[in-house]
Amino acid sequence: MLPRESGVRRLTGPLAQAWAAFGKSEILHDNGLWLPHNHRLATFAARQGIPRVVSTRGMLEPWAMQHKRWKKTIAWRLYQRRDLIRAVCHHVTADAEGANLLRFGLGVPVRMIPNGVDVPPLGAERSADPRGNAVRKGQRIALFLGRIYPVKGLPMLVEAWARVRPQGWELRIAGPDEAGHRAQLENAVSAAGLDGVVSFPGPLAGQDKMSAFLDADVFVLPTHSESFGMVVAEALAHGLPVLTTTGAPWPMLLERDCGWRVDTTVDGIEAGLRRATSCDGEVLQAMGARGRQLVAERFGWEHVAKEFLHLYGKMLAR
Repeated sequence: MLPRESGVRRLTGPLAQAWAAFGKSEILHDNGLWLPHNHRLATFAARQGIPRVVSTRGMLEPWAMQHKRWKKTIAWRLYQRRDLIRAVCHHVTADAEGANLLRFGLGVPVRMIPNGVDVPPLGAERSADPRGNAVRKGQRIALFLGRIYPVKGLPMLVEAWARVRPQGWELRIAGPDEAGHRAQLENAVSAAGLDGVVSFPGPLAGQDKMSAFLDADVFVLPTHSESFGMVVAEALAHGLPVLTTTGAPWPMLLERDCGWRVDTTVDGIEAGLRRATSCDGEVLQAMGARGRQLVAERFGWEHVAKEFLHLYGKMLAR
C-alpha cells in the first residue's frame, strides 16, 4: 500500500524496507507480466515517477496468450495493458518476439537484447564429464532438458520418436514436472512400447545438469513457443547440436550449421530426428563446435551487459 500523508506518498511494508535499503532507484527493470507483484511494481513506479523497463519474457506470444485465455483477457482489460503503456521501454530477447509485441499497438519503444549465456571451459573434445568419467560409448543420447509442461511439445516428441525408433539411441526427458504433465508422457511412452529407450531423470541442476549436457549427443526442444529458448543456448555452449522447431527463435541453427529447425508438428519433428540420428559422431561434434562458437560470439555476458547499460542510459536521458 502507498497511502498519502501530507500530500506525499508514504511507503509501508516490504516496499518501505526495500526503499530504505537501496534508496530511490533511478530506473526499475521488471521481468514478466500478469502476476500481482508485476502490477504492484508498475503502480509503484508510476507513483514515484521512476522510469520502468519491462521484459515481456514471451508472455505475449500467441501460444502464451491462448493459454488460460479467459484469465488473461480479464487481466489485460483491468490492468495489464495500462501497465505496459506506462513503461518507458519493452525489452524482448528475439526479433520475432519484438514483432509480435508491436502488433499490440502499445506505442512503447521495443528493444531486443538476447539473454546472456555462460560458456563453460570444455576443452577441445567432449570426451569426459566434469567428474572425469568417460562418456558412454555405443548408445547415443538425445536430451530434452526443461519444464515438463504442455508448451514444450513433448507429446509430439514421444510420437515422433515412436515413428523413428532410431537404432542405438536413447531419449532422456529431464526436468521438473508441472501440472502433472509427466504422468501423461509416461503413459504415452508405455503405450508406444518405448519404456526401454525413453527415461525421465527428473530435475537436474549444477554438476548433474552439466553432466547431462556432456553425456548427450543431440539436444531436442520440440517447443510450441519460446521467447528466447535459454536451454538452446546452454546446449550449444556445451558443444551440442540442437534440434528445435520454428516455435523457438533460432534461425541461426541453420545459418551456422549447428542444428536443425523444423515445423512445429509431429511430422516436422520426425523428419528432424531422422536427420539428426543418422549423423555420425564426427559430424555431430563439428556441428556442436560451431554452435559453441556462435554462443561465444553473440551471447557472451560482457556483450549483453553493455547492451543493457546502453539501454538504461538512453531511457534515463529521456
